[in-house]
Amino acid sequence: MSPSVADAAELDPLIHAPPRLMIMAILYGVASADFLYLLRETALTKGNLSSHLAKLEAAGYIAIEKSFVGKKAHTACRITPGGTAAFAAYRERLRAVADGLPA
Repeated sequence: MSPSVADAAELDPLIHAPPRLMIMAILYGVASADFLYLLRETALTKGNLSSHLAKLEAAGYIAIEKSFVGKKAHTACRITPGGTAAFAAYRERLRAVADGLPA
């Protein structure tokens, strides 16, 4: 059976939300990214970014490591193997849905 628009309903809703999609897309392509980099790239507020990171961490899609660099707090985020697999599956389903649309 070929993909249809209805298959879009099966996209991972955790990843599909635009802020989390941006975060996952960034982390998919890098070893890790710090909080300030994600803040700058996504243009989210600090609170909004923190909230979305917490949701992705709770799902096991990302790992968050907090440390100190000198006396400054440093938060680094990286995608987990489960997050990599989930994002790859999301991309494939989205591609299949888009390719199934009429020209």
